[in-house]
Amino acid sequence: MKVFAIASIPANVAIEEVRRHFPDEVPATLKLYLDGKVEQFWFREKMGPIFLMNVATLDEAKEILGSLPLVAEGLMTYEYMPVTTLSPLGMLIQGK
Repeated sequence: MKVFAIASIPANVAIEEVRRHFPDEVPATLKLYLDGKVEQFWFREKMGPIFLMNVATLDEAKEILGSLPLVAEGLMTYEYMPVTTLSPLGMLIQGK
């Protein structure tokens, strides 16, 4: 299953506090990439990353990212969006 996980920093959290945790957060994120749980990633300035995750369930995605240092410390949250193939495209080839 593919899941987009879109990070945000709560309004009451200073960006400097988030940056102080980068030495722990970055290696933990890299491990998720190397383990195949994060398939692709992007970054939004002052907002945080967007991950395309490859997981079995939505709960697995939440558990994985919940263990990251910034989430565990309450310095970042994620919105989760499960996605799938664009199945209506199949209508274009049904006649074949």
